[in-house]
Amino acid sequence: MYQHLLYAVRESVATITVNRPTVRNALNVATMEELRAAFDQARKDSAIGAVIVTGAGDKAFAAGADISEIADLTEASGSEFSRRGQSVFDLIEWLGKPVIAAVNGYALGGGCELAMACTVRVASDNAMFGQPEVKLGLIPGYGGTQRLPRLVGRSRALRLMLTGETISAAEALRIGLVDVVVPAAELRSTAENLAKQIVANAPLAVRFCIEAVSGGGLPQEASLFGKLCATDDMKEGTRAFLEKRAPDFKGR
Repeated sequence: MYQHLLYAVRESVATITVNRPTVRNALNVATMEELRAAFDQARKDSAIGAVIVTGAGDKAFAAGADISEIADLTEASGSEFSRRGQSVFDLIEWLGKPVIAAVNGYALGGGCELAMACTVRVASDNAMFGQPEVKLGLIPGYGGTQRLPRLVGRSRALRLMLTGETISAAEALRIGLVDVVVPAAELRSTAENLAKQIVANAPLAVRFCIEAVSGGGLPQEASLFGKLCATDDMKEGTRAFLEKRAPDFKGR
């Protein structure tokens, strides 16, 4: 179904793999459009409760955009190029289901921006992160100038973007760019276990947690809390707790 991706579903978890290992899983235009289609497929599938995104091989998660597609951009086409990429990563951030980035190797430029659009980031201990666009005379164009400061703070984000330096997984963990660092051999199982842990919870509550954190402040929190109080899942969850049994959530 996809030329540049692998798409698999197991136990309510979809795994989307960027499958261009010979070019370090670079995010060319065709791959970006396939990412849009794959995440839209996961969004529409009611059987899927979480998504894992990763890269093929052990060298790279995604090593940025395809430079050959950028070199001849004009002001107008460059703005459109950026907006198209932003719309793909906005889809990921606002999917309505948690998305876990399993970062294996290099996550540079657009690859780092892809990871930042995800809900949670798990990295292998050999992963590397960076926004090196200034070295090409550019800035991050797929949402990096907005998401990176929210994750690591304004000053650290600017240092990374202005120097274009590449940082290790350990440093990314220290500054809050990633949430968990594990040995490379444990990356996939760690991401899968995290997805299963999330999927076991009430689907609407999971979605509303993401919405509340993403914006709206305390009024949004109160509104979403109230909506959940009227759901079957809330009644099942509280009843199961009082009855000392596992809940059976239905997503309604």
